[in-house]
This record gives sequence, structure tokens and C-alpha cells, in this order.
Amino acid sequence: MAKGKSAKGKAQKSTKNVPNNRPPNGMSQARYDRLVAESKAPYKGLRKFLYASFGASGAIGGFVFFTKILAGRDIAQSLPNLALQLGVVALMVFLFRWEDRNEEES
Repeated sequence: MAKGKSAKGKAQKSTKNVPNNRPPNGMSQARYDRLVAESKAPYKGLRKFLYASFGASGAIGGFVFFTKILAGRDIAQSLPNLALQLGVVALMVFLFRWEDRNEEES
């Protein structure tokens, strides 16, 4: 008798938080699908925008420090700054791709 109760309890727990594939009355299927996707990965669009913004900022900074090095001005200070900017760009590209990879797995 204890086995029957535990199996029944497990079945109820596993279906408790599973979303329906049907939207509630008065809501379109497309909007419902978008809301379900947002609930699985909140603020995904904002994160991707921030990755792109910081990556662009790093690319601009890298360009500035690269031109300083080409001009021969403050090479000792410009090399570490260029390396930092390139690291920022590489990190943002990695995070952006990781975000897309997680989207494909879902």
C-alpha cells in the first residue's frame, strides 16, 4: 500500500510544473510560446544586447590602442590595454555564442 501512494505522489509532482502546449483562452499561440521561452531563459534578449554592446566597446578600444601602437606612442602602456580590450572582445564573443548554444539545446 505504501508503494502505491509513493508512486502516485511522484506522478503528481512530475506533472505539476509542466506547461501546457495550449494557450489560455484569449491568447494567441505565438504569444504563449514566446512567454514560455522567456520563462525558461529570462532576460535573454537583454543579455545578448549587453554582450554585443560590450563587445563593440572593446573593439573600438582595441582599435584605438592598436593605432597608438602603430603610431609608436606610449607603447609600454598601450600593449597591456590592447590585450585587455582584445580579452573583452573574446569574452563577449564566447558568451554570445554560449547563449546561442543554450538556445539550440532547449
